Amino acid sequence: MKTIQINIPDTVDLPDREAKMLLATRLYEKGKLSLGQAAELVGLSKSAFMELLSDYDVAIFDISNEDLDQDIKNAKNYSL
Repeated sequence: MKTIQINIPDTVDLPDREAKMLLATRLYEKGKLSLGQAAELVGLSKSAFMELLSDYDVAIFDISNEDLDQDIKNAKNYSL
């Protein structure tokens, strides 16, 4: 695993865990890290990380509105 060092001004109140979470959620959102990798970066389980994603306005699933609309149409047309 790569290690980086970031210097944050003392005037910024940002605990280490919060900085890691901000980085992990952004990298996950951009598709640079998998869910498991992002959770590992922060030191959380996948399920705990998923629960926190909404606090950072990050969706668990990356689906466009068009794809969602199509899925809804398909579900309405499906009969058992």
